[in-house]
Amino acid sequence: MTLTELRYIVAVSHEKHFGRAARACHVSQPTLSIAIKKLEEELGVQLFERKASEITVTPVGERIIEQAQRTLEAADGVRLAAREGKDQLAGPVRIGAIYTIGPYLFPDLIPRLRKHAPDMPLVIEENFTAVLAEKLKQGELDVIIISLPFKEQGILTLPLYDEPFVVLLPAAHPLTQRKFINSKQLENEPVLLLGAGHCFRDQVLEACPACLPKPGLEGDLSNTVVGSSLETIRHMVVSGLGITILPCTATGADRYSQRLLAVRRFTRPIPTRTVALAWRISYPRPKVIDAIGQSVAECGFTCVKPVRRKRV
Repeated sequence: MTLTELRYIVAVSHEKHFGRAARACHVSQPTLSIAIKKLEEELGVQLFERKASEITVTPVGERIIEQAQRTLEAADGVRLAAREGKDQLAGPVRIGAIYTIGPYLFPDLIPRLRKHAPDMPLVIEENFTAVLAEKLKQGELDVIIISLPFKEQGILTLPLYDEPFVVLLPAAHPLTQRKFINSKQLENEPVLLLGAGHCFRDQVLEACPACLPKPGLEGDLSNTVVGSSLETIRHMVVSGLGITILPCTATGADRYSQRLLAVRRFTRPIPTRTVALAWRISYPRPKVIDAIGQSVAECGFTCVKPVRRKRV
């Protein structure tokens, strides 16, 4: 059994295709197939079910590949420790964030992180929580920024800050006459939401049951209109289509003046989410986590409350 063979089975698990896995490993398909067959014979188990149209991982293969991933990370840790100076903040880091955090955090985070780790370029991805979680577990991402709760086996989290939600309205909306708004006052309003798959949509509906889409409103807009991003929803609010709820860090990134948009806070209890870092227990560069956490704390968002908690 070799590290190369372990890399091959992890690649096939990711790609679900021998040809694509071979290209990812920069070898020919026969070379990869022979090596995997040899490993299966050595272990005495079948790792993959080979069908004409797809490759699936067997139950025992899943456990072996999970262990292979940890072994490869441990080997990377040995190489990292052997680097001259043992500088964990040298070399690229693959970081992901959910769609409702990345666009508003990265512009402040990246310059500050650059000061702490000038030799650590970032490979950035924005995606849904479920996609980021899977890529993190598979080793395709090193660290992700998500919203709690987030529980995955073998994953650590570090809460960063609590972020309240706010209401975004057209500047001429009657509710702008109020300094604070409660969720019951949104019962008869068309509240524009993100589409299915966004955890922020679920958090809004949990915190504000009155925001659930309701039939019977004029044109049934709240039943038919969803936005693909917070920015798309913002444009629709300006156009007068409805109102929306945003995380507070997203309110300062608009291109519209107060003449067109108004922001109002909720009365207590204020809907809030907790933003956190997540990474694999086996990740061999813990100083990267510390540097990111410190840089986030320095971003200075006035509307959020930093969380001082231990890693969980």
